[in-house]
Amino acid sequence: MKESELNVPRHVAIILDGNGRWAKKKMMPRNYGHAQGSKNVERICELAYKMGIEYLTVYAFSTENWRRPQDEVEALMKLLQNYLSTSIKTSMKNNMCIRVIGDTEKLSEEIKKSIRDLEEASKNNTGLKFQVAINYGSRDEILRAIKALAFDVKENKTAIDHIDEETLEQYLDTRGIPDPDLLIRTSGEQRLSNFMLWQAAYTEFYFTDVLWPDFNEKELQKAVEYYSGRTRKFGAVLS
Repeated sequence: MKESELNVPRHVAIILDGNGRWAKKKMMPRNYGHAQGSKNVERICELAYKMGIEYLTVYAFSTENWRRPQDEVEALMKLLQNYLSTSIKTSMKNNMCIRVIGDTEKLSEEIKKSIRDLEEASKNNTGLKFQVAINYGSRDEILRAIKALAFDVKENKTAIDHIDEETLEQYLDTRGIPDPDLLIRTSGEQRLSNFMLWQAAYTEFYFTDVLWPDFNEKELQKAVEYYSGRTRKFGAVLS
């Protein structure tokens, strides 16, 4: 199918899975796989924007990832810090607007400062809108949203009778961002792993056995072609 004929999704979300297995196949340590996976993010950002995708959200570090071995967590945090530090230059070069979603309060002061600097530097860029989920878990996000909403009700800032789906969405980390049209998970796993549970209610899912560091232009094209061939339906359909 020609790219001009594709129904390109406006928002694509990706669960970046398989870095450790990719490294193991190459007889390398897991952290090497994470480093190569991080490098692949920039390449996919560029490809996504060229294809006409407006929003791209990637699952970089989940609330459950803290349970991994301490040395791996420390390596991931160092990798995230380096990525955030270099992303200011990358975002300006590629005209990307970058936003971090997740509970950033639990991150180190150094990482929190890098996030603030990156978001401030890139906020006026008009190209790809790129969201990075760090210390993110959808259940945690929804709980934090409910607590914030309950506080505003208590403070008489919001009336209970006026609360609807749109109201709750304004308290989520993804407020102002359209729900993903397509969610991709690499490495062959077929589960959401606590990622964007609310937002993915009507999202098309695409699962591939390709490990994240090997996910390239051809694989992104295949995912978009799969999405383009789907008939989008919302709500229950009686047949």
